[in-house]
Amino acid sequence: MSGYPQYPGYNPYPGQQYGDQQQQPYYPPPSPQPPAGYYQPPPPPQQQQQGYGYPTQPQQPQWAPQPTPQYHGAIPLQGNHMPTGQYMYSHPPPAGAPNLPPQGVQSFRVPGAPQIGYAFSNCTGKRKALLIGINYFGQRGQLRGCINDVKNMSTFLHDRFSYKREDMVVLTDDQQNPRSQPTKQNILQAMHWLVKDAQPNDSLFFHYSGHGGQTKDLDGDEGDGYDETIFPVDFRYNGHIVDDDMHRIMVAPLKPGVRLTAIFDSCHSGSALDLPYLYSTRGVEKEPNIAKEAASGLFDAMTAYSRGDLGGVAQSAMGIFKRATTGRGAEERAKRTKTSAADVIQWSGSKDSQTSADATEGGEATGAMSYAFIRALSKNSQQSYQQLLNSIREELQGKYSQKPQLSCSHPLDTRLLYVM
Repeated sequence: MSGYPQYPGYNPYPGQQYGDQQQQPYYPPPSPQPPAGYYQPPPPPQQQQQGYGYPTQPQQPQWAPQPTPQYHGAIPLQGNHMPTGQYMYSHPPPAGAPNLPPQGVQSFRVPGAPQIGYAFSNCTGKRKALLIGINYFGQRGQLRGCINDVKNMSTFLHDRFSYKREDMVVLTDDQQNPRSQPTKQNILQAMHWLVKDAQPNDSLFFHYSGHGGQTKDLDGDEGDGYDETIFPVDFRYNGHIVDDDMHRIMVAPLKPGVRLTAIFDSCHSGSALDLPYLYSTRGVEKEPNIAKEAASGLFDAMTAYSRGDLGGVAQSAMGIFKRATTGRGAEERAKRTKTSAADVIQWSGSKDSQTSADATEGGEATGAMSYAFIRALSKNSQQSYQQLLNSIREELQGKYSQKPQLSCSHPLDTRLLYVM
């Protein structure tokens, strides 16, 4: 979802970085309570919600269901026919159908690190979901579609992928229960809940729709020198949540064969979960292109100069210098420290350098990435990773400038069937 609009003289992220503008370190005030007038009470929800979870009455889908294709693709089978968790095609696959995920441990070695074994999840075990949507009611830079994104995604997961309502944690800022508000404390606790006791072949799902940003990288694993962040509803007083912390909580503890699918519909979200393997629409791993990025930074500097924005010129020049001096080493460090044996997939709404749109589709406010993900899988639920990335981009092509990204916690053959 889009970042805050820039107003003359307005600093949207006090003490933090917005876009390419570095600010001073942020220190929360001593009082945990915001001053009077900071936050307006949310509007009454249409249905009263209790704690974590969703209303007992299911929400009506706000996306248009597509006809079920004749080809149903690969389904997990259990019982006496095949060993638990294996896959077969329920109908003869068409020519060019995606390959099925391999079984067992896949071994590989990262230069400078011990050999690692990872495993794909069959997604036949327990299903849990954490869905976060923040409209920032009463705050400057208020958004419109984030709560709609959560409602649409929960219905989509329930109807299409058999996620149970009681196994979903929903945090939105239109709820009255304090535990269901998307505060920093609640979000971090819910992240721990999501991955707690996860076992091989479980399927976990994380969805965030709200503001995103960047802050200075402190551990040297970011090629551009900046960590990615998300902003809880109380970020002005309790700070943001950094990608390093999200990786530590939701990725590092997972066992081989546990699937976590993460969707970030926010600005600067390309590496919001710090997954070190990024893939292009051609299905190959992206390598840092320092020369190309330097040329892009030079263009940004010239554009800023033409506007008389000397601060923008200096920031672009600093970005070019940082990328040239730290880029390759940071990518190598990230692979040594952030590669995971679990099966973690991230779909993000934009590159680290881009914003994401707070859009309107079908007369409804929505995040562009959330809409495109649901739309692409509704049309065809049996796609490879590469096909789905292209399908998501096609949904946005011609309407939005953002480029959705695909990243993984381990090397990935993007021709494989995407299972969720």
